[in-house]
Amino acid sequence: MLALTLFFHRAELSHGTRHLSLILATTLGFAVLARLAHGVSNSGGLAGAVVAFILALRDIKMFFLLLIVFCVTLAATRLGGLRKQQLELAESAGGRSASQVMAHLGVAALLLTLPSFPSACVLALAALAELSADTTSSEVGTALAGKTVLITSLKSVPAGTDGGISLSGTAAGVLAAIIIGACAHAFDLIQWAGVIVIACAGTAGMLVDSILGATAERRGDLNNDFVNLLSTASAALLMWILT
Repeated sequence: MLALTLFFHRAELSHGTRHLSLILATTLGFAVLARLAHGVSNSGGLAGAVVAFILALRDIKMFFLLLIVFCVTLAATRLGGLRKQQLELAESAGGRSASQVMAHLGVAALLLTLPSFPSACVLALAALAELSADTTSSEVGTALAGKTVLITSLKSVPAGTDGGISLSGTAAGVLAAIIIGACAHAFDLIQWAGVIVIACAGTAGMLVDSILGATAERRGDLNNDFVNLLSTASAALLMWILT
């Protein structure tokens, strides 16, 4: 909370009230559209607006990348929605809650509030790549209903099982991470070499999510929100190690 307060104070000093008002209106508009698309609940929309505001203040290109992440994950969710209903695994029709939004985006938002941290944007990109990879792999893997195995034992499990992975889902997740890396390069946030590093960090975080799902989540030690939070954090940590 202290970091967030200081971040807003610095932003007001550097950008001015008028600029802040424009960014606030833009990010609120994004939250409203996300709510109308049933991607988030009311609380999730508010949390998403806060995250979008932080990203836009740090670099407007990060906000545009967040829009792409939202589109990629929403498309994957729509693809897997019907299959999840058949398997009785569907999430709330109202969209993701505030806790779910922050579990996915909290690491990226926190990194971008840190003062004088030049690597913050790159680490946040890795966290966003993990979010895209994890959501896409889960939804596509469920929708295509291919062979699913538990990542820790490789034993066959029903689609949608915590820690279950499939070839189609994993491939889709890797592709999603590459898309985020490529878009980051298109926005001039990273060099071409960084695309592969971000894709690798995002993919590794996706696999961490599956491992935690197969172990701690299945035992009841962690819920899904904590698993998602730790997975995005692991992607950012790996990016920090690699760079």
